[in-house]
Parts: sequence; C-alpha cells; structure tokens
Amino acid sequence: MGIVRHLVDRTARLAALACITLLSAPATTFAALPLAQIQLPPGFHIEVLSDAVPGARGMALTPAGTLFVGSRSEGKVYALPAALGDKPTVRVVASGLAMPVGVAFRDGSLYVSATSRIVRLDNIEARLDNPPKPVVVTDRFPKETTHGWKFIAFGPDGFLYVPVGAPCNICAPDENRYANIMKLRPDGSDLQVVARGVRNSVGFDWHPATHELWFTDNGRDYLGDDQPDDELNRVTQAGQHFGYPFCHAGNIPDPEFGKQRPCSEFVPPVAKLGPHVAALGMRFYTGTQFPAEYRNNIFIAEHGSWNRSERIGYRIVRVALDAQGKAVHQEVFAQGWLQHGKPWGRPVDVLVAPDGSLLVSDDDAGSIYRIRYAP
Repeated sequence: MGIVRHLVDRTARLAALACITLLSAPATTFAALPLAQIQLPPGFHIEVLSDAVPGARGMALTPAGTLFVGSRSEGKVYALPAALGDKPTVRVVASGLAMPVGVAFRDGSLYVSATSRIVRLDNIEARLDNPPKPVVVTDRFPKETTHGWKFIAFGPDGFLYVPVGAPCNICAPDENRYANIMKLRPDGSDLQVVARGVRNSVGFDWHPATHELWFTDNGRDYLGDDQPDDELNRVTQAGQHFGYPFCHAGNIPDPEFGKQRPCSEFVPPVAKLGPHVAALGMRFYTGTQFPAEYRNNIFIAEHGSWNRSERIGYRIVRVALDAQGKAVHQEVFAQGWLQHGKPWGRPVDVLVAPDGSLLVSDDDAGSIYRIRYAP
C-alpha cells in the first residue's frame, strides 16, 4: 500500500530545530507545565490557553468563540468563553454526568455524551453563569463503562455521530449494539449503524472535499508489545466492517476469534499508527495558517500506552494524504509529553481554530494548548 508502517522518529533533529515559545502564559499560573520540552517543527510555537480544565477530553468551538470541553473522570463539562483571547476563564456548565467525554455544538445547543445517554443544554452560551438542566436526547446506548466514553460530532449530513465501543478487551458482542459507529438525528430519532467492527474509536472527522468519514481505532491489548497497531480508517460506504474482533490492523487474525472469519473479509486500515499508542482525537487541517503542505493533512492525538513495557505515544502525529485519499506519509508533529519513560501530559483531542491554529486537550495535565505557526 506504500504506507509508512511506523512513525518517523525525528527526536534528535527536532530537538535541535524546534522553536518553542510560551505566548501569553502567566508565569504564576502555568509555570509548572514544562512546555519547553515540547518539540515542534521549525516555526511552530506552543502556548497554554488554560491549565484549569481537569480531565480535559473532547472539544467543540462555537462560532462565537466559546470552547466547550468534556471530561472523563470529573463528570463535568467546561466552558471557556472567548477561549482564544488572553487568559480565558473556565466555567462548569454541567456536572454529575457519567463520563461526559464528548461535546458537540449545533443551533445554540450543546450536546454531551454520558455513557448510555446523549443530553442537550439549550441556549447554553447565554446561560454560562446559570446553565440549564440537561435535556435527555436519547438513553438508548449501552450502560457498560468499559469503552463506554464517547467522542461525538455532527457530520455534514446533519446527523450526530456516536461511537459505541466493545464492552471488553476482546469479545464478540452484538454488532448492531456494540463495536460500531452510529448516527442519529439531533432529536434522537433515526438511529443507524454507520460502521461495524470498530473496537474503540475516540476520534473522527470528515474529509473536507469528499465528506467521507475517517476515524481512529484502538487495537486490542495483550498480544504483546508490538502488535496490533492502532488504526486510521476510512468509511467509503455505510455498513462497512473493519474487522473487530476477528482481525486486527488488517492482517492479524485474533487468537480466539480469527478462525471464524478471515481478514480478507474486512476493510483494512488506511494507515497503521503503531502498537498501543492510543490514537484518540483526529481532525483534518482545514486552516491556512500552517504551511501549504499541511493542508488537508490529518492530525492525531496519541494518548499513550498504558500496558506496554516501554511506553510509546504521548504526542501529536501528522498523516499526509495524496489526491486519491491515500496515506502516503506520517510523522511526529509534536512530542515531549513523555520524558525518560514518564509522562507529564497526555494529548486527547485536537481541533482547528478559525485562525488556523491547532488546539490540543490534555486530560493528564488538565490543560488546553494552542499550537501556532509564526516563523
């Protein structure tokens, strides 16, 4: 397929060339975050927007400039009004929810995932200081908490897309209920399966030109340090099957379920991202601030391994596509959250801001970063 299997390790070169600056970061607030350790390509700079967002996960930015951020363990949803301004304040707009990782904004309302439910906060930007009680859009999703957290986003078709992870490391659940990506209308009706055989997707986006859905998927555990790779996948028609639990990374039959169905029956990944890197949030770069070669590339947040003997991930990677949508190159874009085998931060989601900068959430450091290009 001509795809580079493993990420290009540019640590030494980037360490020498990276231009790292702290922009508009109050020393008394952000001094504990070692951003000087983050390595970026020449001309790129990183700053902290806020370090007061505990467990920061999925992000959604409104046209008015309010950044909403979900969390996994805090049960809270945060709002940062005028997030791209100086020293944005942080407000809690919802609490007591079950792993409200995902947030999506549409027509003045904030949609939030909460394990088995999707809830909605109406007219939310006018009520940041007095948030409304969440309205239940649907409660038809499974209640299991294993892979029960859900990144959500509205697609070009106006549907809300919701992944449902497998309730286990490896098992064969009902494919119409688990291990899939689904979509529904904003009022909770017309629930449909978009893709099957998806173990645990925590990030997806739509190609700016073709509007095809692309998503990351986390590979199964306990097949060793070096397999299987996490995946970058592309949906070209509704209902496609991407292999779980029978086949992993396109060519690795599962020891327990692989004999039931061969890998040839399933859609292979567009790119293999590395074993246990925990590829989560991903977005196409649709801005104009970065150099031209970044246009329509994919940025992926790697949360980092938790059960590998030598840790890997904890970085942002870039995947470049050709005109046919084929992944032709992938490389490390930002790294340094992992130092001497110990992480001080874990990237979760990425989001392209209107000015073309790249926002990054970090649930370990409880922070939101902004990466700019200013040579």
